[in-house]
Amino acid sequence: MVQQSIRLSRYEPVWRASEKYMRARKNDVHIPLSFAFAQTLIELNPDADADIVSLAILLHDIGWWSIDMADIIEKGFGPNMMNSDVRFLHEREGVRLSREILTATRWDEATIAAVGEIIDGHDTRPFPKSLNDRLVRDADKLWRFTVTGVAVACDWFKMTPHQYADRLEDQFGLLETAQGPELARRELARTRQLLMLHVI
Repeated sequence: MVQQSIRLSRYEPVWRASEKYMRARKNDVHIPLSFAFAQTLIELNPDADADIVSLAILLHDIGWWSIDMADIIEKGFGPNMMNSDVRFLHEREGVRLSREILTATRWDEATIAAVGEIIDGHDTRPFPKSLNDRLVRDADKLWRFTVTGVAVACDWFKMTPHQYADRLEDQFGLLETAQGPELARRELARTRQLLMLHVI
């Protein structure tokens, strides 16, 4: 817990600078939850670069701010959602905005470039480019399995919480770290229990 507090204070200027971009698509909920999963994965993968992973997960979805919410829901969660124009656009915009924020908060060029490389394609690229990328991609997905993730995303997909939790059972294989699937299973079991999904 002490280590996470140190990390939070280290990245606080970035949180503050990006806060207005986190209003889109419930990212002010999604990003803090994903950041917490990223910190867990960093602890379990000591070869990862904590700064790059933490900054990339903080900034990976801020590009949604540039897209109309109706388009996000209609195209970003529609039948061809992973190949929709808005998916690619939010990645490009995320790279642009992350560069502005990281420059303004005085991060070095190598870090800015590494963060941008992860953000660019974090949803649409079929494979991770590095360990850091793999951790960000898993942290991005793991929030789905939480109570909050189910409560938010079931509305996006026009499902009940039970239906969305059932859908998540098929997504353990999408996780790319050694620890990701087990973290997801544990979180989804807790979510099912807390939301009484054995009843409703």
